[in-house]
Amino acid sequence: MTAPTRRHRLLNINGCRLHTVEEGEGPLVILVHGFPELWYSWRFQLPVLAEAGYRVVAIDQRGYGRSSKFWNSDAYRIHPLVDDLVGLVAALGERHAILIGHDWGAPVVWTAAWLHPEVFKGVLGLSVPFGGRAQIPLPGNPFGERSPHEIHRAVAGPDHLFYQEYFSTLGPIIDEIEQDLRGWVRDIVWTVSGDALRAAGSSLEGNDPIQLIRESALSVPHGARMRDRFATPTAQPAWFTDADLDVFVHELEGGGFAGPLSYYRNLDNNWQALESQAKQPLSVPAMFLGTDYDVATWWGREAIERAPEVIPNWLGSRILKGCGHWLQQEQPAETNAVILEFLRAVAP
Repeated sequence: MTAPTRRHRLLNINGCRLHTVEEGEGPLVILVHGFPELWYSWRFQLPVLAEAGYRVVAIDQRGYGRSSKFWNSDAYRIHPLVDDLVGLVAALGERHAILIGHDWGAPVVWTAAWLHPEVFKGVLGLSVPFGGRAQIPLPGNPFGERSPHEIHRAVAGPDHLFYQEYFSTLGPIIDEIEQDLRGWVRDIVWTVSGDALRAAGSSLEGNDPIQLIRESALSVPHGARMRDRFATPTAQPAWFTDADLDVFVHELEGGGFAGPLSYYRNLDNNWQALESQAKQPLSVPAMFLGTDYDVATWWGREAIERAPEVIPNWLGSRILKGCGHWLQQEQPAETNAVILEFLRAVAP
């Protein structure tokens, strides 16, 4: 069988330049990355899904890679991010698509499918469950019952900032990253991986989620750096080599972090903007894929368990064992198997 041809393009979507990477022919599947990542996060998925009979398009979200960078943080609110995906479908000459998103890509694809079921015929979220107005579900706030600002303060505890609030400042976080961008990216990837957590003897099961958040790198003491609680690998893992790190670092050095961090800056704005949608179900077929070493899966447990309440076409959840946050890179074969299971269910 001839390997699918990979094509890079720059498309103008409503005034936003989107870098797309495409393989294969068939039903359209759009892959949406998270923070601090790129289309390249899907390098293990593109050829497999293309060979399975799908037209697969991975993008650099706005603010990343070769896609547009905007000076105004409002450009990174949820509705422009959703509009990028709606416009992308039309720009590709299609009427419908299936969405798959990881990390920050998950809230974007969940919301796009929630708001536009006429365009998106199925949605799979990786790492971050569907959270409605919450966007990123947290303990005690599965579907946005409380504002992000309120819940961030509750989980971080006194004299700390939850990392999502720390990121939203666009201040000290950028200072600490720019002091050693390569080291920062290397260490955050390693710190929340399954390899690192297993090596440290960590376990999420049976522990109080709030206490673990406060003791981890996800809760930043006032005046400290997030990186102070990172771990550094003795060598790069096989799933994220030095060459892979080079790709991420090259693009992030060129584009900076103001855009990517503005996604977090807009969590409260998005919560307010989605108020009128809050009681509407997510009507398209949907599935969640998480892991047993991913804090986003772990602290979104209530949202996962209650998903059938808000998703009438719920296809269930799948949890990979021994894997961390970067599942499509850490365990690509297992991740691909679940993705193909989902795609066969929604686009047989």
